[in-house]
Amino acid sequence: MTMHGSRLGIPVVWHEDCLRHQPGGEVWLGVREDGTEVPERARVILAALTAAGAPVVPPRPHDPAALLAVHDPALVGHLATVWADWEAGGYPADYGRDRVVPYVFPTAAMLASLPLRTPAAIHGRVGMFCYDTMTLVGPGSWEAIRAAADCARTAAELVASGQPAAYALCRPPGHHAGRSGYGGSCYLNNAAIAAQALRAAGIDRVAVLDIDAHHGNGTQSIFYGRPDVFYGSVHVDPGAGWFPHYLGFAGERGDGQGLGANQNIPLAPGSGDERWLDAVGQLCAQVRTAGADAVVLSLGVDAAAADPESPLEVTADGYRAAGALIGELGPVAVIQEGGYDLTSLGDYVAAALFGLQAGQAAAAAG
Repeated sequence: MTMHGSRLGIPVVWHEDCLRHQPGGEVWLGVREDGTEVPERARVILAALTAAGAPVVPPRPHDPAALLAVHDPALVGHLATVWADWEAGGYPADYGRDRVVPYVFPTAAMLASLPLRTPAAIHGRVGMFCYDTMTLVGPGSWEAIRAAADCARTAAELVASGQPAAYALCRPPGHHAGRSGYGGSCYLNNAAIAAQALRAAGIDRVAVLDIDAHHGNGTQSIFYGRPDVFYGSVHVDPGAGWFPHYLGFAGERGDGQGLGANQNIPLAPGSGDERWLDAVGQLCAQVRTAGADAVVLSLGVDAAAADPESPLEVTADGYRAAGALIGELGPVAVIQEGGYDLTSLGDYVAAALFGLQAGQAAAAAG
């Protein structure tokens, strides 16, 4: 990565268990397709960052309490056991269903005012937790999900202990996972786990900045009523037909004590660097106003021009500039979210981290 002209000193927190998640595709509009959230994503990013000189450190295993601080125990228990239950139920061997996928969902349209009950059949129970058909579970998924969460929390702990920045190479990603449910190729919310870890370490106010191409509906929902964690997101407008469709609009500003601690900036398809960076700058200004002492950066690079999942057309230079803006805010724990174009993915992540490093250096120099 000599194109960046320096060595990347930000530690990369990584565990090979993150490769064990093999979703085996996704079911989109009723058809199973290959999908884009593949193990090679992590390999490409790791290769680019180590080539840039970044040190790699292992995550520290954490007590389950780290997960339960932001997630319902029922969700964590489901994810930890659902593959074993699925296999024991004969779904792969007897029915050829080699991945866990829901088919029925207990929405308000079904339940009306009646209570939610737990189905006896595992194929009915999955829809209690998974809100789409794209987010499949396989035999190694839980190990990867848990490793990704450990990477996120370890990165936060490094920052809390005085490291200016740390990067968690999380796979699967997490920002679409809410307190009690998962979807959007996300299972547990790595960014929320990191933010809560910073709070637990004594950092009074934390900001989560989400620059993934899609709105982090799960992170928003977890902190929506809290004043101590600001959530700001720039993403493609869900009103233009993009996932997560139902959430991510500008009028979502928080609730109760958290009113005003949530800011969404949806952008039209094709916005490009200038409009996207202007939105990132607006969010950074709000972080300063909020007086955040540390930042969690949900780094999705699927806003890239070449990415198959987004129409925003942001360049590598745009990501480097965004990293610099965010680096000027103070200490940052970076959590990997989306990014699916394998040919450019590593360069985009490296560009963002080099920008972050430069922004922090400029701020330190005064």
